[in-house]
Amino acid sequence: MDESSIRNKMQQVVNLVLSDISSLRTGRATSAVIDSLLVDVYKGQQKLKIQELATITSTDAQTLVIDPWDKSIIGEIRQGILSANIGLNPMVDGEIIRINFPVMTTEDREKYIKLLSTKLENGRIMIRQIRGEAMRDIKENFEEKQISEDEKFEGEKNIQKITDEYINRINEAGENKKQDLLQI
Repeated sequence: MDESSIRNKMQQVVNLVLSDISSLRTGRATSAVIDSLLVDVYKGQQKLKIQELATITSTDAQTLVIDPWDKSIIGEIRQGILSANIGLNPMVDGEIIRINFPVMTTEDREKYIKLLSTKLENGRIMIRQIRGEAMRDIKENFEEKQISEDEKFEGEKNIQKITDEYINRINEAGENKKQDLLQI
C-alpha cells in the first residue's frame, strides 16, 4: 500500500466522521440534522433526501424552514421527519414546514457528548485498522526480502506519522463539535 493510497483511505474515514458528527444536534438549528433524512415520496415510489426535495433555511437560532419545490409532497416530508424519530416536531405552515428546536437541557448535552465520543472513537479505530493493514504490507515485503530493514523502519515511521495526522484531524473536529454542544 503506497502513501497516497493510505492517505486517501484515511481521508475517506475523516470525511465519514465529519459527516456523521455534523448530524448531531447542537443548541442551534442547523440543516445538517435533517439534510440526509430519507423520505418516501410520490406514494412510496421513491426515497429521497430532504435536501433533494426542498430548500432548507434557518430563520433564527431555534427555527428551520423547509420549503419544498413540489408543494404536493409537504405531508410526506413532514411524515419522514417524524418517522426518523430524532426528537423534532415539524409543523406545516401553509406551503412550508417549520421546525422549532427545543432548548437543549444539560442532560441532552451530556447525552450528545457521549454519542460524539463514540462516533469519534469509531473513526479512530478505522484509521488504526488502515495503519494495521499498511504495517502488515511492510512486514510482508520485508519478510519476502523486497525491502531492507532500514526501509521497513522508515516505512513504519512514516505510516505512524500519517496515522497521527489523521487522528488529530478527527480529534480537532470532535473538539470543535463538543464546543458547539456546550454552547448555550
